[in-house]
Amino acid sequence: MYNLESLRNKILCGDILEEIRKIPPQSVDLVVTSPPYNLKNSSGNGMKDGRGGKWANAELINGYESHNDNMPHEEYVAWQRECLSEMMRVLKDDGAIFYNHKWRVQKGLIQDRQDIIEGFPVRQVIIWQRQGGFNFNPGYFLPTYEVIYMITKPGFKLAKGANSHGDIWQIGQAKGIEHPAPFPVELVERVISSTNAKVILDPFMGSGTTAIASMNLSRDYIGIEVSHSYCEYAKKRILEETAQHKLML
Repeated sequence: MYNLESLRNKILCGDILEEIRKIPPQSVDLVVTSPPYNLKNSSGNGMKDGRGGKWANAELINGYESHNDNMPHEEYVAWQRECLSEMMRVLKDDGAIFYNHKWRVQKGLIQDRQDIIEGFPVRQVIIWQRQGGFNFNPGYFLPTYEVIYMITKPGFKLAKGANSHGDIWQIGQAKGIEHPAPFPVELVERVISSTNAKVILDPFMGSGTTAIASMNLSRDYIGIEVSHSYCEYAKKRILEETAQHKLML
């Protein structure tokens, strides 16, 4: 088991379930994360016909580094539910998980991720209207949003004044980040600044955006990321951000 103080502002490079099980129970104030969406398992054409769907240059056609994003659906659901259970374990009694996922059409019907979040205490669904993209399927309109499930412990409350935000957030997609599916910093800052959290966990840290947003708001972060190259890239972004802050002082 890790000591919480040794984890502050660190990225643990390893398997999510192996690493998160070493974090003490009820030690984290907030979880902000977006897991791989299992998009290569899609029944649609976007990830299978070589065009890469809406991702420029087919960035996700080969999956993520260290994760091919193509698990059997039932296996993927079981994995994500296990991950969420561990996030709930490490969360304090007044904490919350902001779990970003994407609905999609599978075999002509919407797949709304209910099988993943069923039974977890979802208090609200936030719509992240990100705009943009392409749609090669004539059977439905262009998707322009993703969802953020706000999964809460009983004592969770928003920071003073944050409840004035609506539940539809118009925030553009991240640009210029060397990762197939990066969070925009503004989105994570909106989440963190809406809480009183002091220690924020992102168990799918990716390119390090949650760490940077935490630093920008003078909060501590803990990251977990299985890909060694993404870990190194996240650390590089954090160092660059730290240097930029020093220049501004």
